[in-house]
Amino acid sequence: MTVSAMLRLMLVMILSATCFPLITLGLDQAPHLTFAAMRAAIAGICLLALGGIFRRPIPHDLREWKLVGIVAIGTTGLGFLGMFHAAEYISPGLATVIANTQPLLAAVLAQALLGERLAGLGRVGLLVGLVGIVMIAWPGLAPGGREDYTIGIAYGALAAGGAAIGNVAMGRLAGKTDPAMTMGFQLLIGAVPLVILSMVTEDAPIAWSGKFVVVLIVLAVFGTSLAYWLWFSVLKEVSLSRANAFTFLVPVFGLAVGAALFNERFAWLQLAGVVAVLGGVALVQRDARLPARG
Repeated sequence: MTVSAMLRLMLVMILSATCFPLITLGLDQAPHLTFAAMRAAIAGICLLALGGIFRRPIPHDLREWKLVGIVAIGTTGLGFLGMFHAAEYISPGLATVIANTQPLLAAVLAQALLGERLAGLGRVGLLVGLVGIVMIAWPGLAPGGREDYTIGIAYGALAAGGAAIGNVAMGRLAGKTDPAMTMGFQLLIGAVPLVILSMVTEDAPIAWSGKFVVVLIVLAVFGTSLAYWLWFSVLKEVSLSRANAFTFLVPVFGLAVGAALFNERFAWLQLAGVVAVLGGVALVQRDARLPARG
């Protein structure tokens, strides 16, 4: 892996870690799905405008468009739906941890859909990650835990599942389509179901303010457009499994942001769970990088 690719991946993880805190800051001024749809639409328009200025090619055959649609449903549709609702019920740091365990889920999907078989090290990693998730969620799942905490964990898992589905599809598209146009179209396509759900289920108005506009723009342009473009462009040079190994840094950055901005404090069991999740992700990705043994 080149230094350039490594630095771009690091930047993607830092940008990703800021998403939940930014969402939390804007949720009191806009309905969840309206906020999510606006984020996706603005980010998609920015990328398509950039691609248009530089005359980048759009996906051209049906197979590529099918994969773009899968990315849109997974990464933007399910991912944003889970992410924005999770931010209401659980802290930004914990939401970041849960949503970014997606490499564990991606490994399961790769085995089920692509026939990629995990060796013993990868299976141990999945088990360690699952134990970590239970440890993190336990304060809200144990007797006497808050119901809304459990709901938040479920939404975080939905976001992780959507991201995993989208990443598997992105891995198949990488190197075949232009990053700006591909990510721009998937964001706009993924925004459509969010808009429909928002119209059906939400009726609260947006409380426009300078703070909300800044949060929305930073989230859409930097946390989404830039992060997605960098991520997809790196997948041209680095395999999905190797790139996904960097995802374990997101919870670390996210917890640091949560502690700095939201004064978050965590029980020892939860901190141990975070360590287990990170260890599980690292083991799965280490397994993915090992040469196959026949």
